[in-house]
Order: sequence, then structure tokens, then C-alpha cells
Amino acid sequence: MSGSHRFAVRALTLAVATTTAGLGSVASASMGNLGTTYGVMPVDVATAQSLSMFNDQVSATYYNPSYLTSDERGELTGGILHAEQELRSSRSDADGDVISDSPSQHVLIGMKTNLGSLTRFDHPIYLGFIAGVEKYGKEMLAFSSQTSENGQYLQYGKEPLFLNVGGATPLWRGISGGFSVRVTLEAAAQLDAVSTLGGETSRERLSVNAEPSLKSILGTTIKWGDTFCPESSCFLDGWESAVTYRTKSSASTAVDSNIIVTQTIPDPGLSLAVATIDSFQPETIGFGTQYKGDGWRIGGSVEQQNWSELEDEFSGDTIRDQENVNQGNRIRFDDILVPRIGGEYELGQHFAIRGGLAYEESPLKTTRNPELNYLDTDKIIAGLGISATYDRTRLLAYPVRLDIGYQYQQLQERDFTIVDFDGNEQQATADGDIHVISGSITLKF
Repeated sequence: MSGSHRFAVRALTLAVATTTAGLGSVASASMGNLGTTYGVMPVDVATAQSLSMFNDQVSATYYNPSYLTSDERGELTGGILHAEQELRSSRSDADGDVISDSPSQHVLIGMKTNLGSLTRFDHPIYLGFIAGVEKYGKEMLAFSSQTSENGQYLQYGKEPLFLNVGGATPLWRGISGGFSVRVTLEAAAQLDAVSTLGGETSRERLSVNAEPSLKSILGTTIKWGDTFCPESSCFLDGWESAVTYRTKSSASTAVDSNIIVTQTIPDPGLSLAVATIDSFQPETIGFGTQYKGDGWRIGGSVEQQNWSELEDEFSGDTIRDQENVNQGNRIRFDDILVPRIGGEYELGQHFAIRGGLAYEESPLKTTRNPELNYLDTDKIIAGLGISATYDRTRLLAYPVRLDIGYQYQQLQERDFTIVDFDGNEQQATADGDIHVISGSITLKF
């Protein structure tokens, strides 16, 4: 490697590292996020997100913002989530088949309140937000983007900052509407320097900028009994339905460097540019319904996730470099449907148990992706959880609620062709197990 080329690579590494300086060390991440990969709150984790459209906690800002109207009280919620991942790729020449086992660890905080009291109108307007920070609050934005000759999983790893802000209001007789935004960051770094062949720099100039990117989430909920028979009971009582729409979103980083190497590369210097995305979430349309009985409820949802849009996103990613590969070697994605079903049962006045099941087909269509070597499989998701509500405490005037949720994800076996950097091919079988535990405490006010 020539001195100038070596320095350009070092300069690029410096710029990337500086982009995340103070925000956490570089960490393995994925085309996923906390909300869709596991679930935000313990209720979402325990029901495999089957009842998330009808969760009256602050996670509604992501799953269905209109359901913020279902409880008139304000709330403050804090929690943690820990996900243990064992992602495997079995090959005949490999000493061990576990290629990723780093945990995902989030600290969560959220709040909801009624802003209607600020106005002269007797009409409630609810505002809520939820935030999750990786490594128990120590890692906000760090991620890595890389090629691999051993295989890397598409949707698992550490998740960057998860942040949603939204509001909702009742519209008419059992119909409510809500709007929220998912906040991601678009980071950009510019490095200019003069260097000797030995790598000694002078006249360095480095600038880093990060701008928020806001992506919309819309939700509508209908309580059928309140809409069609508000004055009397009818067969529609207890039925609720919701429709949600989330636009696609992702975090991104762009690095531009311009290096002048003394007596080797004159002005204007060697230019090097890198652009990459992370934590991509596809455009998603969801429909859910539930029936609430006396102390129990059962429901489910179906999501349409348009992953094929990721092909266009990768075309502008210089690390994944899909624009310059042969047509037959390009990575392909399918749009998928994700069905979920779950239920909840109250054990007396203070306790409730819940559970859920989901089946998620892999959106990764191609099983041979040279250099990237992405792995992804179909998965079966099962969850179980419990909550306890204390109506009276010595200090607080309103109820306190404790939630615990557990989720198990079984990644089904799927065969891939792994291609190393020299073009050698080998068959590999991908599978894995994920265990998720989540807990939260909710204060009403």
C-alpha cells in the first residue's frame, strides 16, 4: 500500500471516529430498531407486539399515536430492556458457529400528558414521547457499517438512539387520531489536512454536523360501540380497530476528506468520500383489532413492511456499493406481511398476565451477496408477561404500575452461500436464538 493511500485510509478512519466521539464507541448495529426488533415497553415485548396498537402507555407514540387518548391521566414511565443474542452461521471449515453474541441493552424513559388545560376549550390534546438509549444510557449513536467475508446479520445488533414524539386527540364518537415523528440523525464530517508521507499532518481542519431527520407516523383508532351505538349497548361493544402508517426512516453518516500529501499529491489533494445508512425501517402499513371483555382482551394485527425500498437506499451507500456490482449479484429484498396475535387476562384487581405470538418472514430475498454476506432468516416470536398495579401507596396519590415482559425469538435455519474477498464460495446455515427481558415502572398523575 502506498503512503498516500495509507494516509487517506487513516484520515477516513479518524473522521468516522470523530463523528461518534462523545456519543459512544463504535458498535455493531443493524437494519432494525428497538420498536420493531423487540418491542418498546414490556407489554409490547410480552405480546410480540400483537397488542401494541392498543397499548395505552407512551409506546403508543411509535405503534399507534391515536391510542394516547385511551387514558385521560398523564404518566411517567421508566424502564430497561436486555436482549441476549446468539446468532449462528454453521460452516464445515469454521471452528465455532456463533458470529454475533453482543447484547442490546436499553434504558427507557417516556411521558404523556394532557395539554388541553392550556387552552380555553374543553377538548383534550395529548402529548407523549418515548426515548431509548443503548448500553443503559451510555451509547446513543454509535454503529458500524462494513463488508464481511464471514457473514453478518441484517436485523440484529446494538440499536442507536430510539426517539419518538407525538400527539393525539379525540375526533368524533369513539374515533381518535394521532400523529408522531420518529427522530433520527443525519451526520456529516469534513476533514481537510496536509500530510507528509510519514503521516505527520499539519493545517488540519475538521467539522462535524448532525441534523435531525423527522419521519411521520399516523394512527387512527375506532371504538365501534361508541361510534355506532353510543346511547345503548349493542353487539359492537368491546370491539376496537386501528390503522397505522409509518414512513421509511434510517440514520445516516457521510464523510468527506481532502488530503494534500507533500511532494506527492499537490493541491487540490486526494478526495475520499463515504456515505452509509443504518437502522433502516421500511414504510409500514398496519391494521389491528381487539375485543375487550370483562377482565380480558384478545386481539391481533397484520403489518405490511415494504423492504424492497432498501435496494434503492443501498444504491447510494458507498460501503455496501450496490450501484457498482453486477446485476446478478445485487442484494434483493421482498415486501413482507407480519401476522401477530395475543391476549391479556386480569388476575383480580391488581395483577394481569399477557402473551403473544408472531411469525416474521425474512425480507432478504437473495442468499448469495458477495462482500456483504448478509444473513437473515424467518423467525417465530413468542412472549409472556405480567403486570402489577398498586392503587394506594404511602407517598403517591395515583396508582403505580410495574411490568415485566419476556420474549423468545427462534431464527429458523436457512442456507446461504458465503463468498470471501478472494471469490471463494462456501455453504453456510444461519440460525439463532434471542432472549429478551424488559421491565418498567409507570407513575400516573
